[in-house]
Amino acid sequence: MNATWIKRIIGGAVMLAVVGMFVYAMLPQPVLVDTAVIGKGPLTVTVDEEGETRIREIYVVSTPIDGKVLRSPREVGDVVEKDKSLLAIIEPSDPSFLDIRTRRELQASVAAAVASVRHSETEILRAESELKFAESDLKRAESLAERGTVSQRTLEKATLDVEVRKSALAQAHANLELRKQELESAKARLIGPEEDRKKLEDGSCCVEVRAPVSGRVLRIDKESEQIVKAGEPLVRIGDPKDLEIVVDLLSTDAVKVKAGADAVIEGWGGLKPLSARVRRIDPAGFTKVSALGIEEQRVNTILDLTIPKDEMPHLGHDFRVFVRITVWDSEDAVKVPLSALFRSAQDWAVFQVQDGTAKVTPVKIGQRNTREAEILEGLDPSARVILHPSDRVEDGTSVIDRADADGG
Repeated sequence: MNATWIKRIIGGAVMLAVVGMFVYAMLPQPVLVDTAVIGKGPLTVTVDEEGETRIREIYVVSTPIDGKVLRSPREVGDVVEKDKSLLAIIEPSDPSFLDIRTRRELQASVAAAVASVRHSETEILRAESELKFAESDLKRAESLAERGTVSQRTLEKATLDVEVRKSALAQAHANLELRKQELESAKARLIGPEEDRKKLEDGSCCVEVRAPVSGRVLRIDKESEQIVKAGEPLVRIGDPKDLEIVVDLLSTDAVKVKAGADAVIEGWGGLKPLSARVRRIDPAGFTKVSALGIEEQRVNTILDLTIPKDEMPHLGHDFRVFVRITVWDSEDAVKVPLSALFRSAQDWAVFQVQDGTAKVTPVKIGQRNTREAEILEGLDPSARVILHPSDRVEDGTSVIDRADADGG
């Protein structure tokens, strides 16, 4: 009898244990969540955008005249000195080719010039003969005047004739020189690119272009020998230590930035970020098409590096950098991770953990960056909130911190 009751008691206990385990399994289990404690600390809000370095003052050296620039004596990176370093040599360009009609016309002009020279030479011979005759006539008049045979007027007339003939001879010589120069001009127009340049040079062939400022060669626009027009760029010179940074910000971000704002330069290739300061925000924007094909209004923002020149890193013109410009900061802000925030109706809210239960708590946020947001109302420091709440978490849901569960 005692054995039977013992078996019944044991069987009942086992049944109760099974039922208890079943009931426990059917009870809702706390949801595992990640949590964080609200605290006070520094909070910085920045506008982040890619930018480019550029040399503040770039000097574009242009060709002063039309001509043919010879191969550049410089290479990119060369150090040049003001008024001393040679940048380019420009010599006259070759004459153009002549078509058959133009050549025939010019040949005819040369022949006409030759004939004019010969005509002028005959004029000189005639003038010399007339002068010789006038001088002989003057001698006879002087002889007769001494004997009183001719009047004084006749003597003066003979003297005048000699002076006139001398002037005519001088005019004939001048005409001959003029015709010779016209002949040379006509021959010069016949010169083509096939002529030997060495036979034509007169010692004034070239113009040397020298550096207007000291610096380094940034770019050579005309490296090989070629024909150039006056005003075409030859070389660009600048000081790589005199750098600034230009960032094209969205216009909605540019209005938040103030001149004198601090900035940090990252992603330039070095181990440490560089400090900079905003110098100017351009007053006019421009339209730029993004990689997604969307038209955006952009505004150029200029920054100066605040590190000493002797500590300037190996950056050059048009190098890519990543810029973070500070638009707001606080050393004692109540802040919450962005991953804890979600929208509840038209307001922001968080799940606050109170006694192991998730409670929807509306909050009012102020400034925020890519990681944290400033809490103005709704949460006190030391409050615990749920990070990345899943759809299993609702108001009143029992929760347990993942770290506590792992530790248990």
